[in-house]
Amino acid sequence: MTQLHQYEQALQTLKQEYQARIDKISDHISHPQDQLQRHWDDQAVAASRDEMRKALLIEAEQGLAQVNAALRRIELGEYGICVECAEKIDDNRLKAVPYTAYCIAHAK
Repeated sequence: MTQLHQYEQALQTLKQEYQARIDKISDHISHPQDQLQRHWDDQAVAASRDEMRKALLIEAEQGLAQVNAALRRIELGEYGICVECAEKIDDNRLKAVPYTAYCIAHAK
């Protein structure tokens, strides 16, 4: 198995994990408990929980977008090349962050 194939497999796994997380959070947001049956204190907790879920959803969607972009770079033959300086991204960095588009010097 080539190293590129290993990175692609890791990205596919991450993609599935992000999609599962998005689906689960979206389901929780779309199907909340009946708001009218909650006590006022419970409503405050639920509102806070809903905001947290929305933040987690945004984070997961951003992660999925990064993974999809990395998979696209593999298709284009551009994976492992820094988009800022066009230098090769260190293998240790790719192992740690397989969806990265930047070398360590240009990581933001």
